[in-house]
Amino acid sequence: MCERFDVVALGELLMDFTENGVSPQGNTLFEANPGGAPCNVLAMLQKLNKKTAFIGKVGDDMFGKTLKAVAEEAGIDMRGLLVDPEARTTLAFVKTLPGGDRDFSFYRNPGADMMLRADELPRELIESARVFHFGTLSMTHPGVRAATEIAVTVARAAGAVISFDPNLRPPLWDSLEEAKERIGWGLAHADVVKIADNELEFMTGQTDFDAGAAMLLAQYPNIKLLNVTAGPDGSHAYYGGRHVYVPGFTLGGTIETTGAGDTFCACVLNFVLEHGLTALTDGDLTAMLRFANAAAYLVTTKKGAIRSMPERGAVEAILA
Repeated sequence: MCERFDVVALGELLMDFTENGVSPQGNTLFEANPGGAPCNVLAMLQKLNKKTAFIGKVGDDMFGKTLKAVAEEAGIDMRGLLVDPEARTTLAFVKTLPGGDRDFSFYRNPGADMMLRADELPRELIESARVFHFGTLSMTHPGVRAATEIAVTVARAAGAVISFDPNLRPPLWDSLEEAKERIGWGLAHADVVKIADNELEFMTGQTDFDAGAAMLLAQYPNIKLLNVTAGPDGSHAYYGGRHVYVPGFTLGGTIETTGAGDTFCACVLNFVLEHGLTALTDGDLTAMLRFANAAAYLVTTKKGAIRSMPERGAVEAILA
């Protein structure tokens, strides 16, 4: 039997090329920042002294080797990382928009992360998880989708809490209807969900958070804790028929928002690991959201994600 892990995540590990100034010749410079939502979540959990492991696939190329090294440097157990001899590591070019939001261009047709197969899953590693976390980039293509669905089933059977973040990236889907269907599958199998405001509107047609959350919770009664993030406007927790809202931290210095939602998600999972999912009070939920909002703000003051996760002390300093 595998040793126990606090959180095991499955999905994409990729290189985010983020804009970083202009060359003397006037050309845009890009900085290669290691990322990929599931691994970003694990990197923040490592900062909070949790034990994590990743499952996914990279290419046998310079980017794949760098990503593995950076994830290991962050303390993430990478025994579940496979190397594809043919497909290249997925790349994402990130254009920063005014206010720090982003526009993505993906190089992934195919990308190595899409090539993970169900027969390659490290089942013992999945069964060792207290929490199993996934998103939808591992559901865009049939082979890796089957692997994801089996991994979730294995984790559930082993008693893990299932965590899901839709992480909608429209350019990666053949159709938005298919994206909606796959997000629905994730919602139907999760205990803890982190969903962004635009994703809530995409799934429910509602711009009112309370109305959208009520629709999701009615449709997916399996969800025990639903968190809705709204960038600098803060975050909402829906739990046990109750709603708690905590404003965001707008202290200036935001460069770009890559990894902010993943940082938030990690802090929520850290709270669930430490407090469980039963009998949470409004005070508990408020403390959870305050810490997660503060950590998410801090990651926006740096470029990239895995190497930009804040230490617990830095988060607590903001809260104080």
